[in-house]
Amino acid sequence: MSEQENDSVVTTGVVKWFDPAKGFGFVVSEEGGPDILLHVNVLRNYGQSSVADGARIELTAHKTNRGVQATQVHAIHPPQMAQTALLSDIVGVDPEIVAAAPIEPARVKWFDKSKGFGFANVFGKTDDIFLHIEVLRQSGLSDLQPGEALALRVIMGERGHMAAEVHAWETVTINEAGQAQS
Repeated sequence: MSEQENDSVVTTGVVKWFDPAKGFGFVVSEEGGPDILLHVNVLRNYGQSSVADGARIELTAHKTNRGVQATQVHAIHPPQMAQTALLSDIVGVDPEIVAAAPIEPARVKWFDKSKGFGFANVFGKTDDIFLHIEVLRQSGLSDLQPGEALALRVIMGERGHMAAEVHAWETVTINEAGQAQS
């Protein structure tokens, strides 16, 4: 961990587990030491309400007499996993087609983690966008809350519009042409 001021350090680690229902989880620092408590409010300040288990995370942590707690999230990187759980709707879709799809602002309509799917609405469009949990996991997310702001790459699947890529809105930048990019 690299030293900052007042017992705060910047570190990189891996999410051991995070439970949005409980509102917290733990991160294991790459440099060792005690697990780092990650509270949902710290995650929300970054613009997400969840993070996938196994995701790499860069954060500032503070040592307290109750343990080490995350105080700020700087970056989240999706888990390093094989792309074996591809959706049947996406199988055969050229990655260049997905990459060429514009990133569009959207809000979560509803998402049920136990069912493994939900829907979002792109601003200015009436069609529902299907959100599958495996696409969330590939993007480093594990759950979504109604009304949560997202940035989506939408493709036409076998059954309609579906998200092929999902980002927390706060992690997307706007280029000089006024377009969102990840």
